[in-house]
Amino acid sequence: MMAALPNHIPSISGTSLRKNDPRSRLIVALDVSSAVAAQKIVAALGDSALTYKVGMQLYTAEGPQVVRDLVASGRRVFLDLKYHDIPNTVGAAVQEAARLGVSMLTVHAGGGGKMLRAAVEAARAVHPGLLVLGVTVLTSLDEHDLEKVGFRGTVRDEVLRLSALALANGCRGIVTSAHEASTLRSELGDDFAIVTPGVRPAGSGHADQVRVVTPAEAIAAGASHIVVGRPITEAADPAAEARAILGQIGG
Repeated sequence: MMAALPNHIPSISGTSLRKNDPRSRLIVALDVSSAVAAQKIVAALGDSALTYKVGMQLYTAEGPQVVRDLVASGRRVFLDLKYHDIPNTVGAAVQEAARLGVSMLTVHAGGGGKMLRAAVEAARAVHPGLLVLGVTVLTSLDEHDLEKVGFRGTVRDEVLRLSALALANGCRGIVTSAHEASTLRSELGDDFAIVTPGVRPAGSGHADQVRVVTPAEAIAAGASHIVVGRPITEAADPAAEARAILGQIGG
């Protein structure tokens, strides 16, 4: 568990965001295996970042307390567990996530309309402001990978189909690569969030991502939020790296 927050992660609950503050668009991925490692990253970043992704790795290692502590410190949490199960199970899981106070969470759009509606309704019942995001095609996949699992057509076609399904069933946002973001904006409009993983500053390695873009490219393509992990969290000076990315977003 995380230790008492004032001793390890200073609270920033009094921080106010201007509408055009680039920090509202940056999500830092805490892809680590312990609360201690997460604490160090959050403390190093200070007020350079306000929203953190807690994914399968950290949540499996530490459980919901890591989320509670981040929320208590004034941070926003993007809970990226990509729920995908029968509607009743997903609805119950989303309800529990909403009670934790997370700001955003993910469900697989491929789970179908009933599952998506169950997630949205569960979120609304507990936390109306919670942003339920439909995951489309993972940024580690390309068209060859999709073909192997039985999908026909282009990545763009699949992303558009799943995005339309998610939005029609109440999701208020989509998770997709920025490579497809411009198509979604032109085809489906502007009244929803697009959260873009696979973002790497110019000169960074791609690791296991395939469809990768820079922060500036993602925003220009229509992304409302970008997720950045290792380029920030493994930097010698995480706060400086975050500020550099914020500059690219703001520019």
